[in-house]
Amino acid sequence: MKQRFTLALMAVMLITLGATSAWAQAFGKVSGVCRDADGKPIAGATVRYLSKDTGQKFDMKTNSKGEYMSIGVSVAHSYTVLLIGADGKEIDKVDNVQVQSGDNNPVDFDVKAQQQHALQQQGMTAEQAKQAQAQLKEKQAAASKEGETVKVLNEKLKAATDASKAGDYDNAIALLTQATDLDGTRDVLWYQLGDAYAQSAAKQTDTAEKTKRLDSAFTDFQKAIDLKKAELQKEGSSGQKPDANAQAEANKRLAAYYNGLGNAYGRAGNTDGAVAAYGQAAQADPPNGGMYFFNLGAALTNANKTGDAKMAHAAIDAFDKAIAADPTKADAYYWKGSNLMQMATMKGDKMVAPEGTAESFQKYLDLKPDGPHAEEAKAMLQGMGATIETSYGTKKKAPVKK
Repeated sequence: MKQRFTLALMAVMLITLGATSAWAQAFGKVSGVCRDADGKPIAGATVRYLSKDTGQKFDMKTNSKGEYMSIGVSVAHSYTVLLIGADGKEIDKVDNVQVQSGDNNPVDFDVKAQQQHALQQQGMTAEQAKQAQAQLKEKQAAASKEGETVKVLNEKLKAATDASKAGDYDNAIALLTQATDLDGTRDVLWYQLGDAYAQSAAKQTDTAEKTKRLDSAFTDFQKAIDLKKAELQKEGSSGQKPDANAQAEANKRLAAYYNGLGNAYGRAGNTDGAVAAYGQAAQADPPNGGMYFFNLGAALTNANKTGDAKMAHAAIDAFDKAIAADPTKADAYYWKGSNLMQMATMKGDKMVAPEGTAESFQKYLDLKPDGPHAEEAKAMLQGMGATIETSYGTKKKAPVKK
């Protein structure tokens, strides 16, 4: 009995000792110090030990002195040790770090020393490396400042967009003015400011205030155009082949700026200015030229209060170009027909319209049989001798919607 007890006790002791030994070998102590490009401690960063063997990860935070430490990192043959900034971006990393039981050699991060070493590896002297590092620091500081500026501008732009959508144009104008004061080199800010002024002008009952706001819109749209054109010119003279997608997007944006200017001129009754702006928009962005030609035709139609034949012909030409770009744009056919009707003549009690008038109204009805201008189109066809019945009366012609 005593012998059995002794054997059992020895077995327990062996198991206990074995467990203690296994625990001691399972984890190791890791530590280090993290310093930035200025040699200052990096506080609040994350040091991550990522095991290549098991995929396990162990995260530690650096203290105010840039130090980190843990006694609970599993023993493994190979870790990648990552230094991650408070913003979540990777700053540096070290590969193939082994963690053994007990204490391990510190894994330090010294961004300044690392940069100097990399520059010296490129054949630079210590002094040259120091100068290059200073230049890199300036670029990084500029990039950081740029990032902060962009963040603030984006916040103001979003707030202004929300205000405009809610019809609060004065608040939008105030926010965008602050943004352009902060950085007046962003074309999109000037475009949005011009649009806010143009939209707000329509709500003004005082003629002088309306004119003032439209003048501001002209100025701001033109600033956006000038900035975008200068950017395109700079890229074109760089000697590098431009990215096709980026070029197309830039041209599309320039066209949108011209279109905004054309809309503002149209609101002000400046037909010549609107025609020129819409033409520039179509030239800048041919794939979307149909939209700009339609807007041009609309501006001419709305401005033609006296039935001027020359202006009507110009509008018809613009609508023809819009149709050529998009043969399914029903409104372009209707307004083409409406302008053709201005040149109709009467022979006795019969109306004689120019060639293509009936076809234009019929095409509109084919595309939009229940469209907002369907009754007017039917009435026009009836007036030309068609057998279409309609309840069309003497409704005043509505302005063309762009």
